[in-house]
Amino acid sequence: MAAARALVAKGPCWLRRGPSVRLPARFCSRGPAGEGRPESEAPLTRTQQRDGIRNIVLSNPKKRNALSLAMLKSLQNDILHEAESNDLKVIVISAEGPVFSSGHDLKELTSEQGRDYHAEVFQTCSEVMMLIRNHPVPIIAMVNGLATAAGCQLVASCDIAVASDKASFATPGVNVGLFCSTPAVALGRAVPRKVALEMLFTGEPISAQDALLHGLLSKVVPEPQLQEETVRIATKIASLSRPVVSLGKATFYKQLPQDLKTAYCLTSQAMVDNLALRDGQEGITAFLQKRRPVWSHEPAR
Repeated sequence: MAAARALVAKGPCWLRRGPSVRLPARFCSRGPAGEGRPESEAPLTRTQQRDGIRNIVLSNPKKRNALSLAMLKSLQNDILHEAESNDLKVIVISAEGPVFSSGHDLKELTSEQGRDYHAEVFQTCSEVMMLIRNHPVPIIAMVNGLATAAGCQLVASCDIAVASDKASFATPGVNVGLFCSTPAVALGRAVPRKVALEMLFTGEPISAQDALLHGLLSKVVPEPQLQEETVRIATKIASLSRPVVSLGKATFYKQLPQDLKTAYCLTSQAMVDNLALRDGQEGITAFLQKRRPVWSHEPAR
């Protein structure tokens, strides 16, 4: 866990050496979530990877896919697993049942658990959200149903969010005396300030269409089309060069908080670095030769 915290604390700079950066071995060597669990204990997440797309499913619908400490650690493990592998191009996070995620498990937040346990819950949650931002591949949320509190935070933290027209979003912690301060970090960076504060102060949900209007979502589709549309986006990303996409993702987030001049300086250098990638030159050559590019997914020429 200490190594994960050190990695998260560095933010996007762990990507500065380019998409070939390797994560600490102890994270990369882990198996899928649920490995090592007692047989009587059902895994809290399920994973499947095919054609460069890793699907991570929150699989505790009886508890409304609450982001308990165990669920957060399972999700963290799934996100970190073989993150440096060229076989991984995109991650999709979805959920079983009518609730995407109800946020933290309030049973873990009683005084009986103690301050140290509470601190671990919120620290681990913050690590998961920052891992999504700092991960070398795009991460997509596929949302059907309700996403509240830290569940809404999870959606806001993903690079792309596709939702069904039945989805809704809320930060209702204020109603139970626990203001959604950590969800506000991601929410306040995804939607306008006054929209975020209304959600935070009232706890009232917003519809998928309002979430789309305010920038929390990338796209809203009819419920029967949700999986098809999400797979379409993920498949398109998976067909592209991993190093190019990884560099682009890291650069996008790195330049966002900068002033205009610094942002252009950073992105101009990123374009030069992009041209030094094997796939940067392959894409240009293929375009000029009027053929499909053949990506090597190698980090440098």
